[in-house]
Amino acid sequence: MTKTAKAKTVYVCSACGYECGKWMGKCPSCGEWNTMAEEIVAVHKAESVPVSLPLSERAQPVGKVRTEHFLRVSSGIGELDLVLGGGIVPSSFVLCGGDPGIGKSTLLLQMANYVAQKDKVLYVSAEESAQQVRMRADRIGAHSEQLYILAQTEMNEILAQLEAEQPKLAIIDSVQTVYLSEMNSAQGSVSQVRECASRLMRYAKSHDCAVFLVGHVTKEGAIAGPKVLEHIVDTVLYFEGEKNNTFRILRAVKNRFGSSNEIGVFQMLEEGMVPVPNPSEELLNQSQHESGSAVFCSMEGTRPIACEIQALTGPSVFAVARRSATGVDYNRLAMLLAVLEKKLGYALGAQDVYVNVAGGIRLEETAADLPVLAAVASSCRNQPIPRGTVLIGEVGLTGELRSVGQVQRRVQECMKLGFERIIMPKNSCKGLSKVSGIEILGVQTLREALKLCFKQTD
Repeated sequence: MTKTAKAKTVYVCSACGYECGKWMGKCPSCGEWNTMAEEIVAVHKAESVPVSLPLSERAQPVGKVRTEHFLRVSSGIGELDLVLGGGIVPSSFVLCGGDPGIGKSTLLLQMANYVAQKDKVLYVSAEESAQQVRMRADRIGAHSEQLYILAQTEMNEILAQLEAEQPKLAIIDSVQTVYLSEMNSAQGSVSQVRECASRLMRYAKSHDCAVFLVGHVTKEGAIAGPKVLEHIVDTVLYFEGEKNNTFRILRAVKNRFGSSNEIGVFQMLEEGMVPVPNPSEELLNQSQHESGSAVFCSMEGTRPIACEIQALTGPSVFAVARRSATGVDYNRLAMLLAVLEKKLGYALGAQDVYVNVAGGIRLEETAADLPVLAAVASSCRNQPIPRGTVLIGEVGLTGELRSVGQVQRRVQECMKLGFERIIMPKNSCKGLSKVSGIEILGVQTLREALKLCFKQTD
């Protein structure tokens, strides 16, 4: 009598991929509630097979490892090439995530249309029919003869099509809607997402084909599915920005082939996602010389971007004053407000404070501390910061200004935009004294910086 493989039931956390033998209300790994889903896996008896590897697969000295030079392929979109590190790397596996309707499919279809002018491209749509994809292609003018569209959700069928067509670029939209028929779990489950992504990764590495994988995001903005999905891919791209906002920010949070700090700025128009080559001018062209506004020059990877930080303060009608931060870290804002209140005597305990970075930009570097506090102080005093002033600097808990990096690039961007002076930490001004066309003001404390901003002694 032939024995069949015994089915085994495990419970897998949909947030982090943790597995256990019984159901629990709270995941022991990530602490999330009600995320343990039942999965059925097959247990196969392992057989002892003698291993005989060819010479090319055996361990070898690092000096004898062959290095192959992969020529990057341009995506046809300058901002996307910048984020990818210079273009598409053959055999790479890229995960692209973002909110629904933010423009992921549109951007990837534009990229596919450009690459298809030279090489074969397969666009697999697991969410839309081929007719729906054609409607989008007509809108953005994607009519390359080597661009193939496949509406399919079964992973084995998709892999068979890839083997038959042998494309140089494959786009799977999306990983949560494809499935393997031999697995009993539902589409989008942890085991399905993990196994489908693993098979696509193996295909990309063995067939010299770059694979772009679209992933859904959770309500917190993270890639839905197990965290292992982000670990097995080479590059993780996130689309940021509101659907109703004109600008979209494409950010690389992981990149094995380039910098993970680069961003690309796009504008959603009727003809698709249009790159914004000079984001600073676009972000500042609507700025008004009013109180509560400060200009900051941020470094996003190797690119300097000037943006406007806005602040609004007013008497609170609540027992506990409100603090709201959009584009900056909330906890750091609370710490900076404490410094402003303790060291300079600003009475903010009964004031609501709202801080926003105009244009949907999200600032992560601490060099934005000084312009944030300057904008808050400007709103609190109802006194605008002098026109043509840029502020850069990290603020310590004692009120001192700490040095920042890449000041030369920041200064050049400010000069190009026509700013007249920059207030920055004194330690960062080394080598900038001979810069002509712009005034560099080095200060050591937050108090000195605000004196320059408001031209009077606090």
